Amino acid sequence: MNADILPAAPGLLDTDTRALVLAGFLAFIVPILFICVLSGPERDRVNDFYTASRRLRPVRGALVLSGVYLSAATVLGTTGSVAVFGYDGLFIALCTVLSLGVLLLLATPLRERAGYTLGDTFALRTPGPAVRIAAAVVTLSACVPYLVVQLSGAGVTTTALLGLSGPGAEQTAVVMIGLLVVCATVFGGMRGTVVIQVIKTVVLLGAALAVTAVLLHRFHWSTDSLVDAAGRGSGRPAGYMQPGLRFAGSTGAVGTLDFIGLMITIVLGVACLPHVALQLNTAPDAATARRTVRHTIGIVGAFCLTTALMGMAAAALIGAPAIMAADPGGNSTLLLLTSELAGGPSTDADGAFLVVLVSSAVFLTTLAVVASVTLAAAGAIAHDLYTHVLRRGRTTEGREVAAARLASAGIGVLSIGLAVWVQGWNVLFLSALSLAVAASCLLPALVYSLFWSGYTRTGLLWTLYGGLFGAIGLQISGPVFSGSPMALFPDWHLNWFPLQTVVLVSMPAAFLLGAVGSLVGKRRMRAVAAPAGV
Repeated sequence: MNADILPAAPGLLDTDTRALVLAGFLAFIVPILFICVLSGPERDRVNDFYTASRRLRPVRGALVLSGVYLSAATVLGTTGSVAVFGYDGLFIALCTVLSLGVLLLLATPLRERAGYTLGDTFALRTPGPAVRIAAAVVTLSACVPYLVVQLSGAGVTTTALLGLSGPGAEQTAVVMIGLLVVCATVFGGMRGTVVIQVIKTVVLLGAALAVTAVLLHRFHWSTDSLVDAAGRGSGRPAGYMQPGLRFAGSTGAVGTLDFIGLMITIVLGVACLPHVALQLNTAPDAATARRTVRHTIGIVGAFCLTTALMGMAAAALIGAPAIMAADPGGNSTLLLLTSELAGGPSTDADGAFLVVLVSSAVFLTTLAVVASVTLAAAGAIAHDLYTHVLRRGRTTEGREVAAARLASAGIGVLSIGLAVWVQGWNVLFLSALSLAVAASCLLPALVYSLFWSGYTRTGLLWTLYGGLFGAIGLQISGPVFSGSPMALFPDWHLNWFPLQTVVLVSMPAAFLLGAVGSLVGKRRMRAVAAPAGV
C-alpha cells in the first residue's frame, strides 16, 4: 500500500486562511485529546486497560473498529491511487472492503478464544513461554514499522497545515504529535482509545460526505461527467479505466504478479494486523463481535465509495500529472482536492471550514491509529513478555497495568525516534513490511490455531518465525528496499527478488512450514510417549 506520507504542498492556502484553519484545527483537536485522557480507566484493572471491560455493543463497536481499520493509508493513499491509477486504485478501494470479509470469518472463533493479546489466543492451543515470545516478536515486528510510518506522515501533514517545510520542522512536529499520542495512550488505555476512535470515525465520515457533496455539485451530480473528466485529467484517457497503471513500470508477468500480490496483501494483511484483530476483544461475546464486523463493513464500504469519488474528482480538477509533481506517492491528493473545492488559496469562511474539517479528520485518523497500534504493542510486552514469561503469571493487575503504561511510553518513544530518523525517506518499505508480516505470519497462525485441531507448538513456532524471516528477507531483497528510484535505499543494489509484494511467496511458505512443523511435532511427541507405553 502507499506510504502514509503527506508532503507539504506549497501554496495550498494563503497566510490568513492558514491562520484561520489553524485556529479552528486547534479548537477542535485539543478538547478531543483532553476527553480521551479523562475517559481512561478509573482503576488499574487489566480488563479495563486492554479491552474497555468488553462492553462495546455492535453499533458503537463498529464505529470503533472502523476507526481502527481506516488508517491514513486508506484515507490518503487510496484517494491518491484512484486519482493517479484509475481502475487499479478503484480495485485497491474494493480490496479494502473485502478485507473485512476475512475478519468476519475469523470474528466468532477469535472472540471465543480471546484474551488480551494474540499470545493469549495462541497459548490456548499451545501454552508455554516460547509461544508467547514468538507472538510478541511478530506483534512488535508488525506494529513498530506501522507506527513509524503513521508518525512520519503526521509530522508532514502538520507542517503542511502550518505552512512550514524542511526536515527540522517535520521532525519537531513528529516529536510533539508523538508525545501527545503517548500521553493519551498511557493515561487513557483502551477506554480513551475507544472515545477517540468513535469521534474520529464520525468526523472522517462527515468530512468525506461533505467533500463528496461539494464535488458532485461541481459536476452537476453526474457521475458520468465525473468519470469522463477524470479520464481526461489523468493524462491517459484511454487507459485510466483499464488495469495495469499501478505497476506500469514492471515488465511482463512481474507487473501482473505484483498487482495480484498487492490485492492479496490488502485483503489478508490488513484484517490480521494486531491492533485490528485485537479490537474484537472489546465485544462482550462472539455473536456481538460478528455483528460488529458486519456493521463495520457498511461503514467502511460507504467511506471507500466516497474515496473513489474523491480520487476521480482530484484527477478531473487537479490532474494526475500535477498530483504526481506535488507528491510522487499521491498522498497529498485529498488536501489538494479540498483546497481546490474550497476556492483555492484565498478561500472564504465556508471553504475554510471544509479545510478545517478535512484536516482535522486526517489528523484524528493518524492519532487514533497510532494510539491503537501502541496499545497492541504495549500489550505484547506487558502481558506476554512481562507477566507470562518474566513473572510466569505471578503478578498483580496493578503491576501489569503499570508495566503496560511503561511499555506504551517505551514503544512511543522508540517509534518517535525512528520516525525522526527516517523523516524525508520513502518509507513505503515499512508500510509494506507491516502488512507482509501480518499476512505471512499472523494469518496462517490464526487460521491453523482456530480451525485445525492437529496444529502443534512446533508448527506454530515454524509458522511465526518462518513467515517473519521470509517476509523480512524477501522485502529486503526486493525493489521496494533498494535498486529502484522509489526504494528506501535507491543507490543500494540488493534487489535480487523481482516482486514488490512478497506475500505470494512468504505466505504459502508460512502455511507449508506450519503444516510440516505440526507433523514433525507429532512425531516427536509419539517418540517421547513410546517408551512410556512400553
